Amino acid sequence: MSDTNGPRALLKRIRVWLVVFIVCLVLSGATAFPLVTELRLLDGALDSWAAPVADVFPGLAEWIARVRTGVEGADARAPYLLYGTDWLAFAHLVIAVAFYGVYRDPVRNIWVVEFGMIACVGIIPLALICGPLRDIPFWWSVIDMSFGVFGILPLLAVRRLIKRLEAAQGAAGLTSTAGRTSPA
Repeated sequence: MSDTNGPRALLKRIRVWLVVFIVCLVLSGATAFPLVTELRLLDGALDSWAAPVADVFPGLAEWIARVRTGVEGADARAPYLLYGTDWLAFAHLVIAVAFYGVYRDPVRNIWVVEFGMIACVGIIPLALICGPLRDIPFWWSVIDMSFGVFGILPLLAVRRLIKRLEAAQGAAGLTSTAGRTSPA
C-alpha cells in the first residue's frame, strides 16, 4: 500500500488534526486564568475602536464593559468566585491531556474522540438553557455554541480517519496472514 493512502499516512493526518485540537483546548483553558487582565485589555481595545466596532457589532463594547465591571467587582470583593474559572481552565487542560492517548493509539482510544464529540454537542443545550438564566445576550450564547460546532468538526474528521486506519490495519493483518498455511 502506498504511503499516501496507507496506515502511516492516515496516522500522520490523525496526529496533525489532534495537535491542532489539543492546542486549541490548551489555549482555551489558559485564557480562562487571567480573565481580569484580558477583559481590561479587550475593553481598552474596544474603546479605541468604538465607532467601527459599534457599527459592525452593536452592543459588543457595552457587553464587554459590563462583564469587565462584574469580573473586576468579583475580583475585588469576592475573588473566590473566580476560582470557578480556574477550575474551568484546569478542566480544559485535563481534557487536552486525555487526547494524548488518542495521539499515541488512535484506534484503541477512539472513545476519547467520541467523548469530545458528545461534549461539543452538549455545549449547545448548555448555552441555550444557562445563557438566559444568567442574563447572557443571545448573540453571546451563539458565540459559545460555535465552540461546540467548530470543536466537533476536527473531531469528526479524526473519527473518520481513525475508522479508516482501523480498516487499513485490519486489511494489512489479513493480507499478512493470507499467505500462511495453518499447521496440520
